[in-house]
This record gives sequence, structure tokens and C-alpha cells, in this order.
Amino acid sequence: MRKALRSLLALTVLIGTSSTAGVAVAAQPATAGALGGTDDIGGIGVDGDTGTAASADIKDRLLAIPGMSLIEEKPYTGYRFFVLNYTQPVDHRRPSEGTFQQRITVLHKDTSRPTVFYTGGYNVSANPSRREPTQIVDGNQVSMEYRFFTPSRPDPADWSKLDIWQAASDQHRLFRALKPVYPENWIATGGSKGGMTATYYERFYPRDMDGVVAYVAPNDVNNKEDSAYDRFFRRVGTEECRDRLNAVQREALVRRAPLKEKYEAYAAAEGYTFDTIGGLDRAYEAVVLDYVWGFWQYSTPADCESDLVPADAADASDEEIWASIDTVSGFSAYTDQGLSAYTPYYYQAGTQLGAPTIHFPHIEKKYIRYGYQPPRNFVPRDIGMKFQPNAMRDVDTWVRNNAHRMLFVYGENDPWGAEPFRLGKKARDSYVFTAPGANHGANVAGLVKSERDLATARIQQWAGVASPAVQADPEAARPLAAYDAQLDRHDVERERRLRP
Repeated sequence: MRKALRSLLALTVLIGTSSTAGVAVAAQPATAGALGGTDDIGGIGVDGDTGTAASADIKDRLLAIPGMSLIEEKPYTGYRFFVLNYTQPVDHRRPSEGTFQQRITVLHKDTSRPTVFYTGGYNVSANPSRREPTQIVDGNQVSMEYRFFTPSRPDPADWSKLDIWQAASDQHRLFRALKPVYPENWIATGGSKGGMTATYYERFYPRDMDGVVAYVAPNDVNNKEDSAYDRFFRRVGTEECRDRLNAVQREALVRRAPLKEKYEAYAAAEGYTFDTIGGLDRAYEAVVLDYVWGFWQYSTPADCESDLVPADAADASDEEIWASIDTVSGFSAYTDQGLSAYTPYYYQAGTQLGAPTIHFPHIEKKYIRYGYQPPRNFVPRDIGMKFQPNAMRDVDTWVRNNAHRMLFVYGENDPWGAEPFRLGKKARDSYVFTAPGANHGANVAGLVKSERDLATARIQQWAGVASPAVQADPEAARPLAAYDAQLDRHDVERERRLRP
């Protein structure tokens, strides 16, 4: 997966609204060790069962958790916001064989409110923010950085310990540490790779959460069969817009020679290198081939009529073609400097998650030298990789047959939704909704009214905060917290790389 793959929910469904108090059973059990395995994580008891009163200051309660340390506290009106480190085993199966510090944040409102467990599947922001489910339930929010994204990376890094089960076990262990502090219902959520993460967490620890809200989560079940993406690009938007985008992409390859000279000058000025991908020419083509995917991931049909996309690619200047490709795809994306921060993602895409491959019928074969390159090309060669084809099949089968209190939200115009999660006949109280006209920033607020009302009502029900009126009629459901322009920004930040 790259700019749309680069530019992919924590889990869960609970058996009942009070079942989170029990011990979850992992699909792959861990062995005991110095940290006591995945369940021996320590924690603070409610009403002082470890000697800390429930009425104590929230910072003191958090820091009394074994392995928890404070990086900083930042003020925000109506909340307490903490940036913390939590000690995790590198290997949850062998916890005695080393630990690392995992960065988390806590947006604290009140221990009597539900808690939303968020991960984006990448780095965690050290600034206060509130995800949509947190606003809907007016709750606390715990956000977790994904293992191996710096600074949450073991040293030395054993890359074989970067897989979806180990990451799910990070969440499980942190949840069990925090559950005594935040005893009300928990909802897992995440977008894109974070939506995938929440889903995998639910698959491996299905008794932790009371509900899961997974946004725009790709589901690449068969990494060798990607025809769904080609079908998507044949019909997304209008024919006029598709033709306009295709023409710019083709023209960038027709003009490879002069635009590569510009790229070489740009790279020299910025100090960019291309050792990982194997040369500037490979990087140039990769950026250009990301263009159409990246447009639909982050832009809208209206952008097709703007200066972003030259109206007549054949008559456009080199500078106009360059500017359009750079704005959408980003010529820094496949440099060593652009790739390095996302090595953990590309490693996972090439070992478990899978990566889409699409075709370009509007471009003559003579202009395409490499095609969509595999994740292996974006990871340093000294890191070994071997693909595990059963990983996503297992998750897909589990979701179809076992989904309980899971909500999947997709965007109609988002390429990553071409291969979505689907529900089988055994799924319970679970839903897959698509926001019309939405891109990779699709959310509950963008659904049609009947689905928006139902989704809002179910999230509040799972969180244990649905009013009698909402329980009787989903049309009465509204977010419980007022909109905050700083906390609740839901615009998708354009990423200069193809990734979920």
C-alpha cells in the first residue's frame, strides 16, 4: 500500500456492557515472564484496592500504574491532557526478554464517563484532539502510538516482533492497566490503518471493548487479487474528471526526461537520496503512479475543476504538470528521508497487511517501467520480510462470523474502500455504512440521516450513555459534547505518500 497506501479498529465488541471487567482471552496466548505475561500488568484499583483512593488526583492515579511515567501535561479547558510513556514487553509471548517505552496520551474528562481508545496506526500526536466517537459520547480518550513508530521503537529493533497480534496485545495490556482508573464502558476506534488496528484488536481480544468504530479500514484479504481497485477507478467521479486526471498522469510520464531533470535539481537542493527504492527514476515513476489514487483519497470532485488539475494536460507547461503531481503525490515521498518514518508501515504491508496493485489502461506500456512497486522496495534491505497470506484471511473470516457491536464507516470516493470489511449472517449489532461523496475523511457525520442517527445511537448505547429517548428512537441521537473547533477537526491531512 503506498500514497493512498502511504500519503490502514483497535478492536472489539463486548459480550455485554459490563463484560469489560473480565479478563480477555487472546487468540494467541502469551507465556508468563518477568512482566507476568499480557494480563499481569498491574493497575490501580477502584475505591483504593491498591491503597490509592478513587478520589485521588487523576495524574497521581495514572502515575501509580506500574510502568507509567509522565512526559508532560498540557492544559486544555474542560479536560486534563497527559502525554505519557508506558512500559511494554517487546514480545508479549516472552515478556522477560526486553521492554520498550510506548508513548500514549490521555484526554481526561471524568472517570464517571466512558472512554474511547484511539489509534491511528502510526505516531500519536502530543497535542490535544478529540476523535468523533469521543465527541459523540462526551468521554475520555486514550490514544496509543503504534509499536515501532518512533519514539515507540525497541532498541535494538527486532522487526519480527512487529505484527498485528503483538500490537493488539499492546492495546490489551494498556487497557487492563487503565480499566480500574476508567471503569465505565470503552469504545475502540481508529481511522484507515487505525481502523484496521481496532479491528485486529477486536479479533484477538474480543472481550475488552464494549464497541468498535472503524473508519475507512481497508481489508486486503487476497493480496494477489486487486481487481476491485481497477473497477473503482473506472467509475469513481465523473468521466470528465477521470479523463482530466488520467491525462495529467500520462503527461508526467511522457515528459519523464525534462521533469526528471527538475526532480534531480530539487533532490540535490533538499539533500534527498534514493538508496532504499533503488534510484531517482524509480522514485519518479512511483510518485506519478500515485497521482490518481492520491487525488481521490484526499480531494473532492470539485477540485477537478480547480487549478490543482490542469484542464489540458498536453498544452500545460512542465511547471504546471510538476506542481499538480507534487501537490497530490509529493516528490519527497519516495526519497530515503520521506520513507524512513514509515518503515514500520511498509514492513507490515509487505508481511501481513498486503498492498494494492492497480493497472493504468490510459497509459501506453512503453511509458511505464516499473508499475506499482511492492512494499519490499520501500524498506531497507537489511530488514528481512516474508509475506504471511493467512493473516488477513483470518481477520476477515473472524469479522464475518463474529462481529459484535462493530461499526465500519467508508467513503464513497475513497479508493481504500474498494476492498472493505463485510459482515456475515452471524454478525450481531454490527454495521457497514458508506458516506456519499466522501473521501478518506469519511465519518459518521457525513452519513445519510437515517444511518447517521442509527450510528450515533448505537455508539452511545455501546458506551452506556444513551438516554431513554435515544434508546426509544435513534432519530433523537446527537453528539453529547458540543463541537470544539480545535479538538474536533476532522479534515483529512494530506499525506505525501500512498498509504492508508
